[in-house]
Amino acid sequence: QRLIEDEVKARSRKNVVQAKEFTKKLEEAINKYRNRALTTVQVIEELIQLAREINEAKPPEGLTDEEFAFYQALVQNESAVRELGHPALIALAHELTDKLRKSATINWQTRKSARAEMIAMIKVLLARHRYPPDAQKEAVDRVVDQAELLADNWAFEHP
Repeated sequence: QRLIEDEVKARSRKNVVQAKEFTKKLEEAINKYRNRALTTVQVIEELIQLAREINEAKPPEGLTDEEFAFYQALVQNESAVRELGHPALIALAHELTDKLRKSATINWQTRKSARAEMIAMIKVLLARHRYPPDAQKEAVDRVVDQAELLADNWAFEHP
């Protein structure tokens, strides 16, 4: 359990979607065990399966960890996947990562004007790539959450 918790914490520093998903699954397994819905053997089996899922949750060929994190934020909306398809969402994840990285300044997430600029840029990119408007607000929120995780590291990359 501790090893899985450590891996989930490590993922939470890089990938918002994975962190939430794996935290939920870990909590569910532990709660089932505490409520006696699972035996010790069953909870160990669930934890082993969760560890496998975590190990397999790596970016596909052609995506960095950061790009994959943004891709996962974008594909949370089924209509986006249906309407745009994976290749278009991968291209959007590439562009989002590139533009957000280049625009990141130190503490942008706490400065209103810098934060507003980043949000506006995200909205423009989503619209340009024809991300479904019905899900745009949620996508912007997920992308901003993801960008905030990576922001300070990116800000220090600039000369």
